[in-house]
Amino acid sequence: MSKFILQPSAVTGNPAKYTADTNLVHADEFLNDVIDVAPPIHVSTTFRYPRDPSKLVAAKDLPLEDAEDHVYSRLSSPGTARLEALLSSHLNGYALVYSSGLAAFHAALVHLNPRQLSGSLFYHGCHGVADIHSRLTGMKQIPLDCPVEDLQPGDVVHLETPLNPLGTAFDIKYYADRAHNRGAILIVDSTFAPPPLQDPFEFGADIVMHSASKYIGGHSDMLGGVLVTRDLKTRWKLWEDRLYLGGVMGNLEAWLGTRSARTLGLRVLRQSENATKLAGWLSEELAKEGVVKDVVEVVKHASLQKEEWVGKQMKGGFGPVFAIEMKSELLAKTLPSHLELFAHATSLGGVESLIEWRAMSDAHCSTKLLRVSVGIENWEDLKKDFLQAFEKLAKRETVVLNGTD
Repeated sequence: MSKFILQPSAVTGNPAKYTADTNLVHADEFLNDVIDVAPPIHVSTTFRYPRDPSKLVAAKDLPLEDAEDHVYSRLSSPGTARLEALLSSHLNGYALVYSSGLAAFHAALVHLNPRQLSGSLFYHGCHGVADIHSRLTGMKQIPLDCPVEDLQPGDVVHLETPLNPLGTAFDIKYYADRAHNRGAILIVDSTFAPPPLQDPFEFGADIVMHSASKYIGGHSDMLGGVLVTRDLKTRWKLWEDRLYLGGVMGNLEAWLGTRSARTLGLRVLRQSENATKLAGWLSEELAKEGVVKDVVEVVKHASLQKEEWVGKQMKGGFGPVFAIEMKSELLAKTLPSHLELFAHATSLGGVESLIEWRAMSDAHCSTKLLRVSVGIENWEDLKKDFLQAFEKLAKRETVVLNGTD
């Protein structure tokens, strides 16, 4: 087996010796062949064959998965190998990186080639990928909560939890049991809650997906996707498919991902704590008279759910994204312009806080909804920023109601 394949939870040849945070810093060291402390940027797409003729082996005599050296970056490269080593350790499976989250989802559907895809509640971009597969293969799309009898062997259940854009959670074990009892396969998109917040494998996921552009990248400067499986045969088949689909992550993005993944645990825990405090504060304010209640209709976040399984599934903390539904479309469109610390932009997962009038990018979203991606700033500063913006909105609303605007 190629030296580039890291066993789950292995680091420097000693499985499960260290904690997750330590592995994020050291799990790729067995691939280090330079004296640099910081991993260098490898931009080459092709690599020299050995000079010794006795070490040259024809492709027909040596499967590529047995290669000990890099050949061409669509197969492997120093950058992607190191990132996959880190992510395999942290995500508790065999990780493969892709050019984007949608490329990863496409690769999963190509590999599984289901007759039916069950999962009506997930990211609109994935719906676009699913529509392409339906057009090409005749794949039928059915609701997430379809009658269980509708699921057939080989079908795929795609579960996104926490859900984009609301930040609310679904019970992974419940959907895993439903799928497996019918011979179906469960993919969990865990982008909104990477470890240490939740580990979908613990609750029965077959394949775990991440948009690496979000928390793995964490700095709003790279595009990427990840698929993780605990089955080695599946890993090799996905790798072979990726070779010909061409959706491999670029070298510079892999370097950015390796740099960023080392602080993944630190960032996500801080962002989770900030989001939970902010969502809790807003929820409390909605229960009493004041400027928040004047303009906000409802706040949605996994931390506000009452089901017992939520805390067990997200034992590391709740996702750093939550949603605010305002009392009108105008209020939703106006709030971002009154905020000083939240950039009005799409995407999420960066160290900086973002807010988005979600209808700008999602045609199926309520025009009163704002998606909030919480960064690593001091949460009290974020709270004050929200409060001053709500006060401005409430004052304007009062003026309009009095007919003097």
